[in-house]
Amino acid sequence: MSIRPDVWIKKMAIEQRMIEPFVDRQVRQRDGRSVVSYGLSSFGYDIRVSRHFRIFTNVYGSVVDPKAFDPRGLVEVESDVCLIPPNSFALALSVETFRIPKNVLTLCVGKSTYARCGIIVNVTPFEPGWEGRAVLEISNTTPLPAKVYADEGLAQVLFFESETPCEVSYADRCGKYQHQDGIALPHV
Repeated sequence: MSIRPDVWIKKMAIEQRMIEPFVDRQVRQRDGRSVVSYGLSSFGYDIRVSRHFRIFTNVYGSVVDPKAFDPRGLVEVESDVCLIPPNSFALALSVETFRIPKNVLTLCVGKSTYARCGIIVNVTPFEPGWEGRAVLEISNTTPLPAKVYADEGLAQVLFFESETPCEVSYADRCGKYQHQDGIALPHV
């Protein structure tokens, strides 16, 4: 990038609709209360988690198998707060929709506020040409229940721009998670 990263992200978000909805500043307070920050930061964009969660449960004795995933192993929750059981895992959906240009790759890392509580966020890269809402993978590594707050920051997206577009984009190869708008479960 030949311009400041925050200026580049804002430009791409507006001109190419790379991030929608786009918040052009870091939000730390809303309605007079503190929130886990979200919006444009100096070198990335802090994304929010929506109110849609799926929490792993062992009610049916399911085995987690990426080649034959049993959705009965998940409980659907729609709430302003998600309580993740001790040593458990949840899937969630970003508030934002992304449209990644063919010359951009992103990496997503968890926010330190949650990491310091033992909550680890994993999000696979947004490949060039990928479009959709991000599925966020949240691990509670503690022996205690952990809260995640909807419509607040959960992870930071870092953008890497190439001088040239990739030869074959995620869209070109019809990636299996293209245009996801809900919590897409694993499939091969």
